[in-house]
Amino acid sequence: MTEPAIKYKLIQKEKHTGARLGLIETPHGTFETPMFMPVGTEATVKNMAPEDLEKIGATIILSNTYHLWLRPGEDIVKEAGGLHKFMNWNKGILTDSGGFQVFSLANTRDITEAGVHFRNHLNGRREFLSPEKAIQIENDLGPDIMMSLDECPPFFESYDYIKDSVARTSRWAERGLRAHRNPDWQALFGIVQGAGYEDLRKQSAQDLVSMDFPGYSIGGLSVGESKSEMNHVLDFTAPLLPENKPRYLMGVGSADALIDGVIRGIDMFDCVLPTRIARNGTCMTTHGRLVVKNAKYARDFRPLDEDCDCYVCRNYSRAYIRHLINANELFGTHLTSYHNLYFLLKLMADVRQSIKDDNLLEFREHVFEQYGFNKKNAKNF
Repeated sequence: MTEPAIKYKLIQKEKHTGARLGLIETPHGTFETPMFMPVGTEATVKNMAPEDLEKIGATIILSNTYHLWLRPGEDIVKEAGGLHKFMNWNKGILTDSGGFQVFSLANTRDITEAGVHFRNHLNGRREFLSPEKAIQIENDLGPDIMMSLDECPPFFESYDYIKDSVARTSRWAERGLRAHRNPDWQALFGIVQGAGYEDLRKQSAQDLVSMDFPGYSIGGLSVGESKSEMNHVLDFTAPLLPENKPRYLMGVGSADALIDGVIRGIDMFDCVLPTRIARNGTCMTTHGRLVVKNAKYARDFRPLDEDCDCYVCRNYSRAYIRHLINANELFGTHLTSYHNLYFLLKLMADVRQSIKDDNLLEFREHVFEQYGFNKKNAKNF
């Protein structure tokens, strides 16, 4: 029997919650979970060099199948020796399937059993993405972890629509699994869908677990529902997934959602949030959001976060960073991106330590108090 492309080891479960401390071994290194993955949509994490990512402790990043398929093309990446060599990143890489981007093109796409027809957002050309095509692209890109093609419907769609969508996603997952060429060095995850319907989430999980994927993602969340609604879905969905395999919550990256997801047994997270808001001069800090481009920071010579020990906070002031951003100097958004990613990676390191110490709930209370979050309706960054 072929060895799996990745191996998950459960190290410890926190006594008071569903939080899990683990290790995931990949062909490009082993990383601790729970963890956050910076997003490198087009084979680069915006405003960050691979060397920067290593310095702040990133061990695996996410790249986007849809964007790399359209530009430069998976054939070019394959010819370069795969995504790791193409972008000079020697640690882990996960690629999504491209499905979320295709399904976000609501006005230009047409879903069939065969796949999805849509218009290329770059030039308007008609394209077609099937489960087999998505897997072929990801095989050629060469990441350590790949996602199945799924349908990601809106959270508040009707029960009948979601029921049909879940069934289609399960059929697509099986087709993708059959098309996968490199299971010995690329792990393919299934994606659990079902919106907010408990019975449909259960059906989706049962379908995918029966296919014995090496890991499982929970999709269709952080798409407009409230934090309490998302946590409710996680409460009944995460326990449906095998304990001996990693669990990945897609598209979530605010501090409160990360901690609450870990409490419910999630191991992996990703989101564009930290770098996206950084480009607008918004910084994640111990005490909540700080919009450094605002006028009140013009003469503020303190660091972005006085409780942060990152390179940015040790060397640059709010006043200087504000000046750079308002002058449209790229170095300014590099500094805010660096800080925000460091902040989330450090937060997850602290979460892991709290699991080891069996005090994650106390840690959550401390973080939420510092941020000024309303515990029942936590604000997003």
